[in-house]
Order: sequence, then structure tokens, then C-alpha cells
Amino acid sequence: MSTAHEAAAPSAGSGRLLDLPTPTWGADPYADALRAGRGPLFLRRADGWLLPLDVERWCAHADQTDLEVVERCEGAVLDIGCGPGRLVAALGARGRQALGIDVSPAAVDRTVGLGGQALRRSVFEPLPGEGRWGTALLLDGNVGIGGDPAALLARTARLLAPGGLLIAETAPVDLDERVDVRLVPASDAHGGSERPFPWARLGTPALLRYARDGGWRAAGQWTSGGRCFVVLRSRSTRRIPEPPNSTAVISSHRARKPSPGRPVADA
Repeated sequence: MSTAHEAAAPSAGSGRLLDLPTPTWGADPYADALRAGRGPLFLRRADGWLLPLDVERWCAHADQTDLEVVERCEGAVLDIGCGPGRLVAALGARGRQALGIDVSPAAVDRTVGLGGQALRRSVFEPLPGEGRWGTALLLDGNVGIGGDPAALLARTARLLAPGGLLIAETAPVDLDERVDVRLVPASDAHGGSERPFPWARLGTPALLRYARDGGWRAAGQWTSGGRCFVVLRSRSTRRIPEPPNSTAVISSHRARKPSPGRPVADA
């Protein structure tokens, strides 16, 4: 664990939840699944192919594989697309400073209910502590956020402190797929009334290619519980100074006992 990252930890001040418009794709199916704590829920491509989403695991306590991620985190942790908050809660239970971000109000509410700090915000919008986070997490398929891995990696690098850590989960097969998908429940698996949104799926080789092109340094990879992870380091120096940021607000609502999910759609 890097004490330099601890020294640069962002402040997690009190405030209110931001009243932002909810994207149509992040509305009922995802919120309903999180409130119920179970699926089935799918990402559906235009050709009808379905990717099942592991809602039950996201809504459960952090498992042993999740805790391996927690142990590798350095400094203050930003969980991008935190979903119902199991990682944020697990970090908080260990005395670690952590913030989850997600565009879903239901995800933010559930994270806060577990005792974690969470902000309803996209990763591509202004965030607290820009350029000072020790670790960023892109787990549970969240390397797909925005459908543009290069842009997501570039944005994540700007959020991290120089030399900061990114832990990303990759698909267990070698693929580099960028498509439009819909979020659909089982009852609507062959159609889907939600508007499509861009998404990406990357295996480890593809993520490493994007990372290399973006100036990241590969710092490790491992598999656990049938899941694949990559560890990346951002540049140790900044090319351009980061502008100050003071526009984001964090929820101050906290539960008494953290008890540990994941997201489908951003952060």
C-alpha cells in the first residue's frame, strides 16, 4: 500500500445527492433488479444475443474474489460503476476511504444503505478528487462503459494520482467488441423497450493493447473464481496540469454497519 497515495487521498465531504436526469436505459429493469436483489437481467445486442448479468452476485456480500481485489487497492479508492455497492462497503468495513459512482439512483441508494459513500454521477462528468485517487476500479464488465475503451482509460488516468492503480475485470475470452445494447429483463428478452446504448466487452489481450497505446504500464493480471483481472499503472507524471474541480457533491447519508454488487451501466 502506498503512503504517497494515502497522503493524496481526496476529501469525501458531506452534501446531498445530485438531482440528475436518469438515462432511459438505467431506469426500471436495473432498478427493479437491484431492489429485488436478483435477476434475470440481460444486455441484448441488436442480433438478439443475450449476455446474462449476475445481479445476485452484485447484490450479495463481497466474496473471496472481491476481497482479493480489495487487498490490492492502494490509497483512496474510486469504484466506477459501483452498482449496489459491495466493493465500497467491503473497503469501508476495512477502514479504507472509498467512493462509488453510478448513474443509477437505485445503485447509489443501495450503496449508501450499506454504509458506503456514493455519488450519482457518470465517470465522464466532473468528480471529486480528480487527479488524486490512489486506485480506480472497473469491475463486473465496466470496462464497457461508454463503448469506447480508449476514452474510458484516458478519463480514468485523469482521475488517478500520478502512478495510480487501475484494477479492471476483463472477459474470460479474447475479444474486443463494441456494440449497442439494450438492458432487458427476462420477460422482455426478445424485444426491449429501453433505448440502446454503447457498450464494449474486452478480453485481457485487448485491454492491454488499449492500455499500452494510452501510456499505461501493465502491473499484473490474475484469475480467481472464474473471473479475470488486469492491474495497470498510470503515468508517474502528468503531461498537462489538471484543472481544479469543486463541482461534485457526495451523499452524506451513512448506515451504521457496512455490509456488502456491481453495475450494468455506468458510472
